Amino acid sequence: MPPAPICRLEERIFCRLPVSKSGTLKCLPHLEDLLRYLILFLAMFAAGACDSLNSGGAAAGKGPKSGGFSRGPTFVLTQVATLREIRDEVEAIGTTYANESVTVTAKVTDTVSKVNFEDGQTVEKGAVLVELTKREQVALLDEAEANLNDARIQARRLEMLAAEGTIPLSQLDEAHARLSASEARYQSIVARIQDRLIQAPFSGVLGFREVSEGTLVTPGSTITTLDDISIIKLDFSIPEVYLDLVEVGLQLTAESSAFSNRRFEATVRTIGSRIDESTRSVTVRAHINNPDGILKPGMLLTVHLYTTTRESLMVPEIALLQRSSQFFVYTIVNGHAEVLQVRTGIRRDGWIEVLSGLSENQTVITEGVIKVRDGSSVTTELSEVTSPEKKS
Repeated sequence: MPPAPICRLEERIFCRLPVSKSGTLKCLPHLEDLLRYLILFLAMFAAGACDSLNSGGAAAGKGPKSGGFSRGPTFVLTQVATLREIRDEVEAIGTTYANESVTVTAKVTDTVSKVNFEDGQTVEKGAVLVELTKREQVALLDEAEANLNDARIQARRLEMLAAEGTIPLSQLDEAHARLSASEARYQSIVARIQDRLIQAPFSGVLGFREVSEGTLVTPGSTITTLDDISIIKLDFSIPEVYLDLVEVGLQLTAESSAFSNRRFEATVRTIGSRIDESTRSVTVRAHINNPDGILKPGMLLTVHLYTTTRESLMVPEIALLQRSSQFFVYTIVNGHAEVLQVRTGIRRDGWIEVLSGLSENQTVITEGVIKVRDGSSVTTELSEVTSPEKKS
């Protein structure tokens, strides 16, 4: 068998030349070598093209020496930092309670003969809600009334005889004693009948009905609930450091997540007499007028307690950049962006208080902040940012 021929370098790139059994050459594509040399060729071609562009641009003076592309000033929107009136605010979470609240129960054991209300009904003070069976008490009342009338007749007759001197005064005293006993017996039965008439102790809104006609109730059995929600009590706690800011009669506002577009005016009525040792906070109770009954007992409200009013430098929140725990803003000096570190305070309706690092009437970039860098060229336009509302 003759030896395999020696191939040139070019031939090795494209084919392998083993000798077949018949003595002929067998040529197969070598894809791995082909791809490797193609990639090397393209890389060398690209590098040569870039060198050609850089040398040509630099020679003609039509581009930066580094080979990059230049662009014009970055367009940004700005806002002027100004003094605005703000009010310090203490925020707390409070719970609502009814002005008056009671669970209506029975005083005696008996069956329900009549129910005079429906779920959620508004009732007036003294309205009869439930009547218990009272046939036996009515019969006893008739008996007691008859005995009382007889005792009165006997007492009058003896009074006339005693006036004539025909009977001793001791008999008259006994008649008066029987009359008093009959009156007491009569009043006792009337009270027992009244115990079988379950009435509303005050005006308010009833809860769910828990009994029906024929239900056997015992002392303490729940019949329904009654709440006076014309005034809502709002209890909340504040840290003791704010104790000197709270006084009876102080006005505050409260918000509920159920009514996000409405604020409720409240007045501080009571300040707790003790400080909680574990939380170092004091409980405050405020009253909210609730004529339409929109607030219910047990709701969670966010309380805003406004204290002092002051003027402070403020900028839009969107102008602020945060890096770790530090805050920065971009100002414009001679058409170029300049970064300043600032110290911030409270936030109000999209604006933030600047305590230091910025002066009044300085211009800050509000839109396009992420497109600029310290010292970059910018072109500006004043943005229309709504100022924070002055809360009353």
